[in-house]
Amino acid sequence: MEAAFYVAGAVAVISTLLTITRLNPMHALLYLVLSLLAVAVVFFTLGAPFIAALEVIVYAGAIMVLFLFVVMMLNLGEQTMSRERAWLTPGIWVSPGILSAVLLAEVVYLLSRSDIQQTAGQLITPKQVGIALFGPYVLGVELASILLLGGLVGAFHLGVRRQSTIPEGKHGVHSHDSRPAPGGDLVHAGDDRPARQA
Repeated sequence: MEAAFYVAGAVAVISTLLTITRLNPMHALLYLVLSLLAVAVVFFTLGAPFIAALEVIVYAGAIMVLFLFVVMMLNLGEQTMSRERAWLTPGIWVSPGILSAVLLAEVVYLLSRSDIQQTAGQLITPKQVGIALFGPYVLGVELASILLLGGLVGAFHLGVRRQSTIPEGKHGVHSHDSRPAPGGDLVHAGDDRPARQA
């Protein structure tokens, strides 16, 4: 299990780095799915199979499908890739590099201490997770739900704004085509009166 933990951790780190460095959004999403699956394996090796299952079902499944739908809805193409290429300048990696170095130094320091006790993973049941989420962490659960609701409203706003940019002529508003009225008479576009029968 220890070897599986380190392998899954390495895969998670590498795939996350590939996620933030890819210019194509579809490739970045695929690497993000791989990273989430690797994190699920890490949770499983730590003795939390329920959290690992939630990671696969909720994040690698439902959330990533939502991301894919948003990417397809926005129709990101070559223009987005060129914009990402312009943003990924060498100077933009300075702050993340410093923060990553600080975290790496902290991990090396903690692993080098001799008084660290190796604790075995303890099995966590869904009942314990539910009691913790809706007990002392209920405020965090509510904040996460508000965050997800905000993301849903933002995606809806982007979709409506993109749909409103379609010219009205493509919907047949200004066309002179005829359509049948509820009573069977023909109604010309833009006119609510039935056409006279010959």
